[in-house]
Amino acid sequence: MPGALWSLSNLDAYRVKEGFDDVGRVVVAVDPAVTATEASDEHGIIVAGLADDKRGVVLEDGSIQGSPNDWARRVVSLYREWSADCVVIEVNQGGDMVAHTIRTIDPNVKIKEVRATRGKHVRAEPSASLYEQGRVTHVGVFNELEAQMCMMTSHGYEGEGSPDRVDALVWALTDLFPSMVKPVADPSRFAIPKAKGWMR
Repeated sequence: MPGALWSLSNLDAYRVKEGFDDVGRVVVAVDPAVTATEASDEHGIIVAGLADDKRGVVLEDGSIQGSPNDWARRVVSLYREWSADCVVIEVNQGGDMVAHTIRTIDPNVKIKEVRATRGKHVRAEPSASLYEQGRVTHVGVFNELEAQMCMMTSHGYEGEGSPDRVDALVWALTDLFPSMVKPVADPSRFAIPKAKGWMR
């Protein structure tokens, strides 16, 4: 795809067949779909970790279709299976209900809420740059995820439906590599002070 942020050749260059024994911090990231019908987009669910050499490691694509209860059970199951540090959830669409749905399954899951303020392709660019630098490895092949990745371009997503798996991947890597996300400047720093004295 012209202008794609990822290519299969780049993904293959750093792919490994077996897992890492030195993965430290692990997160489960979820991008829940708005609806839960047969025609709905999938709920993007990605497990990723940070190896001792500071390399990101994509461990599992657990994305599914189904009800809120279905994806919440899948998330909690992966959280326990991988002994994850937290679940990263996008709350733009579901708000507090996203965290509430997970906590109905397990109230002890540590949740980190994130909110999208930029377009999907803009959010994905820092993650794509990590791949270009060889700082992210896929353990095995994730066909559906990688197909979506190769359809994400600098102008937007060129595939069908929603890039749910890519969204979850980006949230996972953003949490694992917080320094790659520039903080939003405090607008109050640029406010013009009120004039004093006779100029008020």
